[in-house]
Amino acid sequence: MDLYFLPMACSMATRIAAYEAGAPINFIEVDNKATPKRTRDGAPFLAINPVGLVPVLRTDDGELISENVVVLQYLADQFPASGLIPPDGAERRRVLAWLSFVATELHAMTFRVLLAADAPEDAKALARASAASRLALLEAHLSEREFLQGRFSVADAYLFVMLVWARYVGLDFAPYPVLAAYRDRLQARPAVARAFGEEFNLFKAAA
Repeated sequence: MDLYFLPMACSMATRIAAYEAGAPINFIEVDNKATPKRTRDGAPFLAINPVGLVPVLRTDDGELISENVVVLQYLADQFPASGLIPPDGAERRRVLAWLSFVATELHAMTFRVLLAADAPEDAKALARASAASRLALLEAHLSEREFLQGRFSVADAYLFVMLVWARYVGLDFAPYPVLAAYRDRLQARPAVARAFGEEFNLFKAAA
C-alpha cells in the first residue's frame, strides 16, 4: 500500500494507524507548494486525487481511496487484530460516530477555518466559539474513559492530530485539563510518538 501524505496534515492519523497495526505502507510525500501539486518524485497529484487533498491510500490491488474517514476505516479493517475499529455492531457505530464528529465538528468547522490564511476574522471568531463547545464536550466525555470508545481506535488517532493543530492555532487548553492529559497520553504511545516525530521533522525541513 502507498499513502500519499503531507507532513502534519490529517494524513498523519493514517500513519499512526499504520504503525499501531504494523501495516506495511510506503509513504509518498506531496509537495504542497508546487503548482499544480505534485508528489516529491514529480508525479502530478491531481491525477491521483482531483480534489488535491490528502490522504490518499493506494491499495495493493491499485484502488485509490480518498477521504480521511474512509481511509482510516479501510486500513483498520485490513488489520482486525489491531483493534483499531470494532468489526461490527454498536461499538463499531460508536467509533464511526466519533470519526464523523472529528471530521465535521473539528476538522471542517473549526480547523479548516483557523488554518486558512485568507479566512476573514469574523469567520475565525465563529470557529473559535465552535471549538470551545466541541472541546468542552470532549472534556466531559473523556473525564470518564481513557479513549473515545473502548480501546485506542482510529478515532483517537484522528482526534490526536486535531489536538496538535489546536496548539498551532493557539487554542487555550486551560479549561480542558482532561483533554490536555489525553493528548499528552496519546503522544507517549510508541506508534503516535514515532509518527509525530517523523512528520514534525519533515514539516520543519519543508518550511
